[in-house]
Amino acid sequence: MEELIIIIVAVVVVVGGGSGAFLLRSRRGPSAPDRAPGHGGRSGATGTAQATRPASTTETIEPGAGTVLPPEPDVAAPPARRPAPPAEKPPPSAGRLVRLRSRLARSQSALGGVLLGLLSSDHLDEQTWDEIEETLIAADMGVAPAQQVVEDLRTEVKVAGTRDTESVRTLLRNELLAQVGVDMDRSLHTARHGDRPAVVLVVGVNGTGKTTTCAKLARVLIGDGQTVLLGAADTFRAAAADQLQTWGDRVGAKVVRSDREGADPASVAFDAVNQGIEQGVDVVIVDTAGRLHTKAGLMDELGKIKRVISRHATVDEVLLVLDATTGQNGLRQARVFAEVVDVTGVVLTKLDGTAKGGIVVAVQRELGVPVKLVGLGEGPDDLAPFEPEAFVDAIIGG
Repeated sequence: MEELIIIIVAVVVVVGGGSGAFLLRSRRGPSAPDRAPGHGGRSGATGTAQATRPASTTETIEPGAGTVLPPEPDVAAPPARRPAPPAEKPPPSAGRLVRLRSRLARSQSALGGVLLGLLSSDHLDEQTWDEIEETLIAADMGVAPAQQVVEDLRTEVKVAGTRDTESVRTLLRNELLAQVGVDMDRSLHTARHGDRPAVVLVVGVNGTGKTTTCAKLARVLIGDGQTVLLGAADTFRAAAADQLQTWGDRVGAKVVRSDREGADPASVAFDAVNQGIEQGVDVVIVDTAGRLHTKAGLMDELGKIKRVISRHATVDEVLLVLDATTGQNGLRQARVFAEVVDVTGVVLTKLDGTAKGGIVVAVQRELGVPVKLVGLGEGPDDLAPFEPEAFVDAIIGG
């Protein structure tokens, strides 16, 4: 009978492959070395060997059997990402205009030179005074301010009775300072309101440099020790948010932007202010889309942005960015923007180029608000707080 069982098992081994090896051992019982002392061959064939058989340490169990597979060979970890470069530390705002005076003087010295030459002439007749007035008007000062300057200078020259270069320079400097306005509040109101950040809304027409101004202003404030968040509410110009993001990365200012083009700009501005509150930043600067001052619908939308922001925070500054080279056309733009959003200050860009210094006087007279910042180049630190004394000295070479 035992021989018959062996023959049957052998057939199973041939047909079933290696799996029959275990069946063979389990049916025949443990081999001689595995048998317990005192047990006979037949009495030990009931599965005792299965209980005493040592577990293999190299056996692989198929997944799902409840046993952990041996670890796979180590795979090289991907190289660590190179850390982003640290944000630049901008210089403080104090004294910027003085440092940039040479750029301003290059474009404005012609005005000062002409005025000083005329005022120092031996004969200050009506024709000379007319030339002085024309020079001031050509410098974009405007007719009324130019006439006021000429009238005041004529009086001063008569009283002083001298026309040497230094005396005339002093007279001209004092008169220009009076027109520019040394007593106007040109400070940027960027102090926090308890748990709320200050909000600066930047507006203007296309091409004046609004987005760049937002970024440069962030540098000015960060250089003065404040924390800044930028809101990319210019959702119509495709590159505006990317441009602002690049600048923000450079100076360490976070940027709130929409994930799609054409998003509601008021919604982006709202999110920026809310995140500014949550993150505890000092200032939120909101960039807006450029718009023609003649387009009523777009101007209404600008008013909506301010209203939405005002529900959650105080709009401390509405800065109107004007291209200083546009002259009287810039003044027409300024009037309309001032009616819609109550402009609190003006940023004059490109004042180092072919701009005429008289625009400072004209725009302040038109709006009744001060020029607070001037752009004097394309560099990141070429935006400076406006300082009347440094500005006038650059014009007349004092």
